[in-house]
Amino acid sequence: MTRESAGGAGEDGISVVYDLDADCTADDIEEERFYLAEINGVVDYGVFVDLSDSISGLVHESVLDGTYRVGDELVVSLEAVRDNGDLAFVPAESSDDYDLEPIGHEYSLTGTDRLEASVGEQIHLEGEVVQIKQTGGPTIFHVTDEYGVVPCAAFEEAGVRAYPATEVGDVVRITGVPERREGSIQLEVDGLSTLEGDDEAEARERIEHSLEERAEPHTVEPLIDWPAFEALRPDLEAVAKKLRRTVLEGRPIRIRHHADGDGMCAAVPVQMALERFIEEVHEADDASRHLIKRLPAKAPYYEMEDATRDLNYALEDRERHGHQLPLLLMLDNGSTAEDVPAYETLAHYDIPIVAIDHHHPDPDAVEDSLAAHVNPYLHGEDYRITTGMCCVELARMIDPAFGEQLRHVPAVAGLADRSKADAMARYVELASEAGYDEDRLGDVSEALDYAAHWLRYNSGDRLIRDLLGLGDGEDPHDELVDFFSERAREDVEEQLEAAEPHVEHERLANDAHLYRLDVENHAHRFTYPAPGKTTGELHDRKIEATGDPVITVGYGPDFAVLRSDGVRLDIPNMVSELAEEVEGAGVSGGGHLVVGSIKFVKGKREAVIDALVEKMAAAEIDDELSAAGAIDD
Repeated sequence: MTRESAGGAGEDGISVVYDLDADCTADDIEEERFYLAEINGVVDYGVFVDLSDSISGLVHESVLDGTYRVGDELVVSLEAVRDNGDLAFVPAESSDDYDLEPIGHEYSLTGTDRLEASVGEQIHLEGEVVQIKQTGGPTIFHVTDEYGVVPCAAFEEAGVRAYPATEVGDVVRITGVPERREGSIQLEVDGLSTLEGDDEAEARERIEHSLEERAEPHTVEPLIDWPAFEALRPDLEAVAKKLRRTVLEGRPIRIRHHADGDGMCAAVPVQMALERFIEEVHEADDASRHLIKRLPAKAPYYEMEDATRDLNYALEDRERHGHQLPLLLMLDNGSTAEDVPAYETLAHYDIPIVAIDHHHPDPDAVEDSLAAHVNPYLHGEDYRITTGMCCVELARMIDPAFGEQLRHVPAVAGLADRSKADAMARYVELASEAGYDEDRLGDVSEALDYAAHWLRYNSGDRLIRDLLGLGDGEDPHDELVDFFSERAREDVEEQLEAAEPHVEHERLANDAHLYRLDVENHAHRFTYPAPGKTTGELHDRKIEATGDPVITVGYGPDFAVLRSDGVRLDIPNMVSELAEEVEGAGVSGGGHLVVGSIKFVKGKREAVIDALVEKMAAAEIDDELSAAGAIDD
């Protein structure tokens, strides 16, 4: 567009006629310029013409010569603005030989950060459409600009899609009036147009630059000085940026985490930090309820059952609510080859996946499926850096103001997974400063395991926050922790009383103690503790009783759970070897160096267990290694 020509004539002497954009207003027209108009009415005293959607005026019959019809085009110039605001035009004395130049409306844009101050006033807003939801009344377009996301309500007629050509991903210019609706700001749409060409490119560049800046994670000092952890910090910062960017883009986030103490200590802080950021970015007060979902995973890998369920919910949300497909955040899980089939299922829909885990990884297997992967093993560290420890720092990078509430959570995560990291003493000291001594941390850890067992596949958002002491200040945290931890210990005691008489013991060739328990036939079923927890509690007692290297195996018809102290089992490697060596057993599983679970075909149980014991007997004694965490069922 050019406005360099004056008096309506171009440099070559040919008249220039300006074609006004539909959004142009009277402020965009100037005297002594020619404009293309369309006749919209013919009366005895002249013709009415439109120059844009909002610019109309009269050409008086005294200056007209000829016959005119509605729909004819006419080149006019501004004659006068009447006292009442009406516009008067005169026809141009030019031939049909002219250059036609478009004129766009000069907009004064209002960002989503200034909507509160503009309630009741007409504004213009530019942004990218991130969600389109059709209601029984208006169509709701969720639009993100440099500052946030706002719902924009456009009404065609009840239940009918307004602006049907507009799609998610389009950059649009909206004219409307901000109004308060049920505690939120909503833009009531008067007009919506999709930008193209230079206007679109300019808007996208402006929005992209701003979103990149806002997505940057906060720089926070670590809760404790821990050199071993520092290698993971750049990876966590990259994930924090990806998650913040996902919120700014209006994309949902689905969190899948291991259903144990460490998994919940990882997932809940990240969930709450993201919810707080969503509230900062989105004008809709219920946005976090729709954009963040947290669900536990019982298995030590991403099961196809969970993946297909997640995918189905995501597709339904896209169909019913216009959501984009989500980002999947795997926590305390997701690093092994067993995860790949589920990941490949989501790959058909281009769903990005991020994994933060401390189980022994199979990087060659999973890297092609992951947009980001954080794991201490990738930096020469191991499971003693728990996922909960990592994710507390991640939550603080997303929202540093939330960090003060999390000072005790890394210690809970470490105790839940029995981390023997050198930093545990400092985490426990930090928790003590926040009012949690080591006994209380153990109570919280026990209560979380107990709640996770009974919640099964439910996230238990309110309950888990209260147990972690992350509620709103009015939660019954102390009473709940006392009740749940006491119930858990009573149930464990009852379980072991029934099981211990049936424990088999032998001394292996490497001088380690091996304890075996048939949890299918000699432990209470369908109650707390489950087979993995039962095995872990039995294991802890045997360590205390012997003081020597101990391996404990709890097995059922088609599974075995393992715990080891002082013996380097390398369970992921053992699983791989068993899968090759025991033909037809269908061996799968995983875990850490000293804790894990194995599945196999029921009819091959004896062969698998025998081969497993042979590998245990040949394993290296290492007094520094200690089992971490509850076994998966």
